[in-house]
Amino acid sequence: MDQHRLRLVTAATARRDQRTSPRRTVKVPGQLVWKDSRGSTRLARIMTRDVSDLGVAVDCLDGTPIPLYRLVYVQIDRTAREGGGELPELLRRPAVLSAVYRVGPSQQSTGTPGTYALRLLVEPERSARARPADSEESRTRRYSRSA
Repeated sequence: MDQHRLRLVTAATARRDQRTSPRRTVKVPGQLVWKDSRGSTRLARIMTRDVSDLGVAVDCLDGTPIPLYRLVYVQIDRTAREGGGELPELLRRPAVLSAVYRVGPSQQSTGTPGTYALRLLVEPERSARARPADSEESRTRRYSRSA
């Protein structure tokens, strides 16, 4: 009789930290700007919680709930942007397009979510090892058949 054994995997061993850049605790004020389903522009005051090179977690201080996967602009206050500190270079821009990818639990006092996790939508940097653009002659030579 075959005896099957199940091996339980604890969450700590199953989940590895797959971050490409570390999170840093940075608390600076700002706002989120987005369009609702009717096309009206909405604003919400925020305080950042922690930031990384490609994401930011924010505490929403007011405003209406923001749906999951909604595109928003993150705008850090000018004094915080220009003050240096630990803000990544990307968040020093006047506005950064982002997507809401996690919505925290709703607050009992307001009924709206208190925290949001945002993914900063930026073009990936090109690798320094990327091959330079081929000339037309070399492409023709590479794909032509030799007799």
